[in-house]
Amino acid sequence: MARGRISRLSVRDIRFPTSLGGHGSDAMHTDPDYSAAYVILETDAEDGLKGYGITFTLGRGTEVVVCAVNALAHHVLNRDLGDIVGDFRGFYRQLTSDGQLRWIGPEKGVVHLATAAVLNAVWDLWAKQEGKPLWKLLVDMDPRRLLSCIDFRYITDVLTEEEAHEILQRGQVGKREREEQMLTEGYPAYTTSCAWLGYPDATLQQLCSEALKDGWTRFKVKVGADLQDDIRRCQLIRNMIGPEKTLMMDANQRWDVPEAVEWMARLAEFRPLWIEEPTSPDDILGHAAISKAGKPLLPGWWPYILQALAPLGIGVATGEQCHNRVIFKQLLQAKALQFLQIDSCRLGSVNENLAVLLMAKKFDEGGFLVADWLFSRMCEYVDHLHEHFKYPVRIKKASYMPPKDAGYSTEMKEESVKKHQYPDGEVWKKLLAAPGD
Repeated sequence: MARGRISRLSVRDIRFPTSLGGHGSDAMHTDPDYSAAYVILETDAEDGLKGYGITFTLGRGTEVVVCAVNALAHHVLNRDLGDIVGDFRGFYRQLTSDGQLRWIGPEKGVVHLATAAVLNAVWDLWAKQEGKPLWKLLVDMDPRRLLSCIDFRYITDVLTEEEAHEILQRGQVGKREREEQMLTEGYPAYTTSCAWLGYPDATLQQLCSEALKDGWTRFKVKVGADLQDDIRRCQLIRNMIGPEKTLMMDANQRWDVPEAVEWMARLAEFRPLWIEEPTSPDDILGHAAISKAGKPLLPGWWPYILQALAPLGIGVATGEQCHNRVIFKQLLQAKALQFLQIDSCRLGSVNENLAVLLMAKKFDEGGFLVADWLFSRMCEYVDHLHEHFKYPVRIKKASYMPPKDAGYSTEMKEESVKKHQYPDGEVWKKLLAAPGD
């Protein structure tokens, strides 16, 4: 039973200087500093538990998200946690429908990132009070209780609450077996850490070799800045991992629609499973055009390329920067993607993730997109900064192992927080004082 009045909300600007090593670099984000607006919720309950929530950022701009969190704080403070999760849909809507803050959203941008951080902290606190890791809290919920966490506004034309309930009811069959399988085998993962765009070849080769020794079979490479360099790097990594292992590519929104098709046609020889974010994350019809088969598009010396990637066996993936469930709804309606990617720091936390997953299931009952159990499903693994978290991720045979500790596993080590708080932490004081900074 969730308990306690939320007596304090604090938020900190935490940044790690990952740009110094090229970690996280891609065609659009050349110097990212992996960062977070880090929300901490405290209650007056005697258990002394705290909720920790993050929203991922890339350095500059984190202070803006921090401001947005503070602007939302009055919706949270002095509220009873039991009342919040007892009407989670209402609370979610309260945060996203603030009559004045909504104007600088709605349900997108900085305000939605801040909303996610707050809600992630709520989920962490609730799961801790229940003594369960977050995944187990969700698994054990009655379908009706789970659905009460979701705001169905704007998506009932494709998924009603009753339809969602039917999906969850059917999912009860085999649920215990799936849970046991997950606890034993984990959730399949792919690694992105080997092939950031800013890495020199020697680093790429070294990390790829180490990943192969660790049993990784799925690899993602960043592309999109220079075609000839992409061909060279993709050839390098394909030669290292061999023909049987899975390769994915990520352009991070770099291309126009025709450019995406032409570029990927040149990279098709490396047999990528998907191209991620080939164009603007807001361009639903553009993603559809890239994905679907069509008539010859490109003139001149490249006359036989089809308008889309489907004939080449390349799927389209997106979601990392999709604002909300409405964008995902339209991507599904337009059949604009084959791989749906959700992010509880971009969307409105677990609540909105659940809405998107249920829509995906509705659109693709038993098919390729959300297939039976783990077929075609995987989660991204980025092996950076886990040492700063109190409950770091566990990987076994290239699969995520379900956390066993109560909560969302979002709590950072206090020493790491103090050192990396911007701009007053020890790490940043040294960097900002360095000559030429």
